[in-house]
Amino acid sequence: MSKLNKLTFNIRSSSHFYNEVNLPSNEYMQETFRDFKDKQIIHYVVYFPKEKEARCLIYSYHYRLNHYNGITNNFPGGIFQCIRKVSLFDERPFEDEFFLQIQKSFPLMEQLIVANQQRQINKQFRKANNENGDLSIIH
Repeated sequence: MSKLNKLTFNIRSSSHFYNEVNLPSNEYMQETFRDFKDKQIIHYVVYFPKEKEARCLIYSYHYRLNHYNGITNNFPGGIFQCIRKVSLFDERPFEDEFFLQIQKSFPLMEQLIVANQQRQINKQFRKANNENGDLSIIH
């Protein structure tokens, strides 16, 4: 049997929880992948207390799909050259800094879908007379 030299993957899982004490942490996930040689694995765990749901995302970097769905405030960043369509979802508000990170992470993005019903909390970028004057336009 031939030896597998490279594995590209995108794994998403979700589960409902009733006891937050037994949920895996990001540190636990990091320990799970400690023996991988190239360390080209991105992972994070997101908890949605209102929905009592946990989501775990694990994918190989360099991500080759043309879409990236369900990004939350826990998004670790990175540069994704192939992504054209991005969707964001979170129970917590998306702040201006987060959108700047999204802009940098997806330089070829053509479509952005946002699902969030929370008002921004951090308004430090906003000016009294010119509300978004110091933010660049995302093209």
